[in-house]
Amino acid sequence: MEEDSQNQDICRVCRCEGSSDRPLFHPCICTGSIKFIHQDCLVQWLRYSRKEYCELCKHRFHFTPIYSPDMPKRLPIADILSGLARSMGTAVRYWLHYTLVAVAWLGVVPLTACRIYRCLFTGSVSSVLTLPLDMLSTDNLVSDIFHGCFVVTCTLSAFISLVWLREQILHGGGPDWLDQDVQHEHDAHGNFGVANQVNGDAQAVNDNAAPPLEDVNAEAAQDQPNHALAPVPANQNIAEDGEILHEGIPGNNNIDPGAAADDLNWNPIEWDRAAEELTWERLLGLDGSLVFLEHVFWVVSLNTMFILVFAFCPYHIGHFTIVGFKLKAWVSASHFEGLLTALCGYCVVGLCLVLLHTLAAILRLNRSKRVLGLCYVVVKVALLSVVEIGVFPLIGGWWLDICSLSLFDATLKDRESSFKMAPGTSMFIHWLVGMVYVFYFASFILLLREVLRPGVLWFLRNLNDPDFNPVQEMIHLPIVRHTRRFLASMVIFGSTVLLMLWLPIKIIHGLWPSFLPYHITLSSDTPVSELSLELLLLQVILPALLEQGHTRVWLKLLVRHWCAAVSHVFGLRSYLLGDVPLDTQGGVIIGGDAAGNGDAGVADVAAPPEVEEPAEGLANPVVGGGDALGGGLGAAHQALLQRDGPTGFQAYVRPRWFGIRILGLVVMMCVSLTAASIICLTMPVLVGRHCMYLALGDTKVHELYTGACGLYLCLLGIRGITLLASWIMLGWAQVILRVRQWGIMGTKALIALLVVAVIVPLMVGVLMELVIVVPLRVPLHQTPIIFLWQDWALGVLYTKIMCALVMMGPNWWLKTNLEHIYLGGIRGLDLNLLVGQTALPVIACLGACLTVPYVTSHTIAPWFAPPSAL
Repeated sequence: MEEDSQNQDICRVCRCEGSSDRPLFHPCICTGSIKFIHQDCLVQWLRYSRKEYCELCKHRFHFTPIYSPDMPKRLPIADILSGLARSMGTAVRYWLHYTLVAVAWLGVVPLTACRIYRCLFTGSVSSVLTLPLDMLSTDNLVSDIFHGCFVVTCTLSAFISLVWLREQILHGGGPDWLDQDVQHEHDAHGNFGVANQVNGDAQAVNDNAAPPLEDVNAEAAQDQPNHALAPVPANQNIAEDGEILHEGIPGNNNIDPGAAADDLNWNPIEWDRAAEELTWERLLGLDGSLVFLEHVFWVVSLNTMFILVFAFCPYHIGHFTIVGFKLKAWVSASHFEGLLTALCGYCVVGLCLVLLHTLAAILRLNRSKRVLGLCYVVVKVALLSVVEIGVFPLIGGWWLDICSLSLFDATLKDRESSFKMAPGTSMFIHWLVGMVYVFYFASFILLLREVLRPGVLWFLRNLNDPDFNPVQEMIHLPIVRHTRRFLASMVIFGSTVLLMLWLPIKIIHGLWPSFLPYHITLSSDTPVSELSLELLLLQVILPALLEQGHTRVWLKLLVRHWCAAVSHVFGLRSYLLGDVPLDTQGGVIIGGDAAGNGDAGVADVAAPPEVEEPAEGLANPVVGGGDALGGGLGAAHQALLQRDGPTGFQAYVRPRWFGIRILGLVVMMCVSLTAASIICLTMPVLVGRHCMYLALGDTKVHELYTGACGLYLCLLGIRGITLLASWIMLGWAQVILRVRQWGIMGTKALIALLVVAVIVPLMVGVLMELVIVVPLRVPLHQTPIIFLWQDWALGVLYTKIMCALVMMGPNWWLKTNLEHIYLGGIRGLDLNLLVGQTALPVIACLGACLTVPYVTSHTIAPWFAPPSAL
């Protein structure tokens, strides 16, 4: 029996028995049929799974070398020397290989990219002929490598974007006109199978589909209450299913029986193994092989092709266009001639692709027409991305600056002179301000969606919608639709800036002339730059305000009370807050007692797009709940992850004189925004000025500090009042207990703030200044001047970056401590963990980095270097 049971022991991986040359081992605490395993199977599985422990029992594997029994106690000298020689040879070989890898990836690839780019844009034939000699030149080698790294980054980003866009088109489908081209191509090949029938039906349903959501909303807003409710057609999703079937059909549907047999015999495991062989080590050449040289060649070829296709051709097309229209002087005056010329070239390429696509359609060149259509989609998405990410925030930043000129006692001449002095910096700062404004505007819109009735903000895109995909909208929607959205967004954003910035500044100037302008001119003895102020604003002040949950709760409560008060005044509570239950049988009630009392249900005017009825030609709004309102998996996902309110639509009562009431609501909203902006522009700055006057006297301080100080004090006061009001309801004994607890918590927070937000960033900033900035900017015969305030401001940014890198890196003691501190929060703050186990080792390391070079230069260096060199 023992022999039978012994013979039944098999390997858990290969399911084979043990042998003399391949014995079975028991490396973990697993039992039963998975107890034993071969050593080579275990090694192969560990290499595949990239784990060092058993996935079942979590036991960590250990490998111990086993020596021969007849091994001598002492190794011979010859064996030791031969072993050392082999080790040295291996080390030299690895050193040469890694040096070759570094030279190839960090030298050859960026250098060739930079010099090919420069050769193509020089504009002369001689540069092309002398390109091989330029590749071997050592002039400006380091700067060319850095510029080449930027070029390689751009080309790789373009390549990844193209691959990602391809995936978006494959999964989400292309535009309707592109899919129609493919459908016509299938019909031209004589494909009349079942799949084509389904596609034809789907296309027919898609052609009869209602206009997109924004158009239906616009039509419903004009004529919302006058149509009865209609059921949703049952075949509303046929078009989507048809698109999926439609994408899976190739250009030629002739099925080869041999190919079908090959498909049946296809083994995905073999392909998985082939894909697993190409790892990052093998791709970069870190595995010791020379296969990476082929990859270097392909990367250089890819860079050359992308530079030629995506930079050289559009630039010269745009250049010829600008010269032809005699706009050269205007473009040159913008200080961004290259960028504007390339964008103009892309626009011309897009127009040419449209014309060629039309010509191919007339000539019935179906494959050429599809290729041209795909190229047009790529150009269209690229230009729309530039407009959405670059142009729109830039226009918003400049509009903010223009509307706030009187706030800082500046003029357009000042902005023009600063732009001419540093055009790149000026544009970047305005773009950054515009991005911040867009971000906070979107955050406020999300907060409004939590309070208002679903459907009130139908004219704004819902960023929390699980089906919202901006790239798919760029692919599917036409340029006219995007242009209309862009202009509407500009009107909304521009009007908001006028109401909340320009008009309040004019009112403050008229009522309180001595309050403005803000003092933003730095005195000569103030060691603070505008860059450090921007970093403080973006990295300290705004994130601190955004991360305060109670600030968001206060703002939401204020918006809710404002909506309740205004809806009570204008009789629009049902429209704003949606207090009417949904009645699937009800119609629209206009005027009368029902409108005045608000006790009747009416269908929402902003409904999702549905299939139109050909007989009536009217969009049918959905009034039922569940899947009819965009439910299903998307609704379940939204319900699980939604913190910011629903995304559907809800019925409301439309009272008499509805248009006049809405007009009054808009006027009240404008007045409220202006009043709130006046308070925000005056109250924090006034409080901060008084505090700075008590601390510094008549010294002029930058208004950023006064505004931040006053804002924090105002928030602290509001927080204290709310806490005290909540504690008084519990009794004075609880008030005393809570004050004691908060006093201890505040003391801990002050100590932690002193260590984490002052000492560590200051040391990091000074270290970066001494190690990087001073050697690059200060000559050897000059003494550097260190501004501790500016170093601290930059150190805050460096510290945040280092903390982010630590949190993204592998598990070690610093990452573990930071995670525990973050999870504990202020209430569970552990000073021993924060100061003793985290901050002190970091401070000791930073202190050693700061002091050891100075101690060495003043103690050891004088023995080896002459005094003139020190």
